[in-house]
Amino acid sequence: MGAKSIKDMVLSLAAVMLAGLVIYYFIPHSGGNGVHAVQGGISSSVDSARRAAPFPVLVPADLPKGWTATQVNYDGMDATDAVWSLGYIDPQRQYVSVQQSNGSAASFISSVTTGGVKISGTSTINGAVWAHYQGTDYRALVLETPKVTTVVTGTESFAAMDSFAAKLSDSAY
Repeated sequence: MGAKSIKDMVLSLAAVMLAGLVIYYFIPHSGGNGVHAVQGGISSSVDSARRAAPFPVLVPADLPKGWTATQVNYDGMDATDAVWSLGYIDPQRQYVSVQQSNGSAASFISSVTTGGVKISGTSTINGAVWAHYQGTDYRALVLETPKVTTVVTGTESFAAMDSFAAKLSDSAY
């Protein structure tokens, strides 16, 4: 009787392992680069945000090949503190985003720059002077106007973010 129960346990273990291998084999594995693109593109989100936002929603125009939109969101639940954000991974696998809000500039800047502080240096882009901020994880360019605060933030250099900010348009897409 002991030999039969050992044989049954070995057969049961083999059956479970075989089932596990079959499941593992048929489950897709990404094997990709870990970047998850926005499903369906960003056009409909941009259109919706532009209809609802109390400020001109900015989107980069004519980005070179290799840029992948990874995040797009518009939160207009509070019309006095609406937030637009659009993030990309660039061809060098660095993160760059544009974020806008018509709420409190100080709290918005602190939030999107992860507690960033204003540092020396500015960038003049399309005639506007953007302040430089350095956060724990990100650098940022900040443009404050009476109606909206725009922040370009990311892991790229200030020069690369300047180029991204220069492509921002309220009529792209």
